[in-house]
Amino acid sequence: MADFDLSIDEKRVYADKSGKQTVYVAAGVGVVTVDVSDDLVGGFRIDRRCTARDAAGSPGEVAVATDEDVLLVQGGDYHELDFGPATAVGFHRNRVVAADDAGRVARFDESGWADLGAVGAVRALDGSLVAAEDGVYRIGDDGLSHVGLDGVNDVSDPAGRLGGDSGTPLAATDSGLYALGNGWMDALDGAFSAVASMPDGRAHAVGPDGVVARDAESGTWEAAPIPLDETVVALAHDARAAYAVTDAGSFCVRLTGGDWRTQVLGLDTVGVAVR
Repeated sequence: MADFDLSIDEKRVYADKSGKQTVYVAAGVGVVTVDVSDDLVGGFRIDRRCTARDAAGSPGEVAVATDEDVLLVQGGDYHELDFGPATAVGFHRNRVVAADDAGRVARFDESGWADLGAVGAVRALDGSLVAAEDGVYRIGDDGLSHVGLDGVNDVSDPAGRLGGDSGTPLAATDSGLYALGNGWMDALDGAFSAVASMPDGRAHAVGPDGVVARDAESGTWEAAPIPLDETVVALAHDARAAYAVTDAGSFCVRLTGGDWRTQVLGLDTVGVAVR
């Protein structure tokens, strides 16, 4: 195990925090951290200068894809993982996964990077799912296998991300939002560009009419528009709230059952993550 690796017990300690959160935003100027207390947005700052292309979170850590490498953030430290330039990053069973411009997908563990396979241009990674130019792929014991759909822009797989068994995989595509059950099932029609979900059933997605949210108890989807004339480009959740960043560089936070609160960052934002 790498000397900077967190144990599962340590990750639970990080995940047990409440009230205050540091949110990591991937932007053209680097990794920007935003202080949030409940739904109140505090200060923000450039925490690491780089060209960030994507960000993903797991309890206790955040991974960032940059034009030079994959960074793993633990505590206040940024660790370079020697992947090379990356276009997308995620977590599979609490381990970092990353993809590059050529469609190479690999997973990082105590032995370093292990290649999982190569696909079309990768648009997103989450849990056991890969959103690629030519459809959705699943990470398995024998590498990557194609599991359908076309025009896939984003995926969310909370069970595969955390190594548990709760949460329904979702895929945002040009033709609709899909849930994985006995095959891919229609959830909502229209072009969807982003999706994020949690094991408890909460989910948000960006569709033709803006942001929609799924109620954890009823499973129904309802409109949850941000109070800005901007388009959400990335979403994330923790135990208390949903987070979003927009194409115009605004940051948004919404407590479960509450309203969106916003803060202008004025940056070229492409991703958001919490740990």
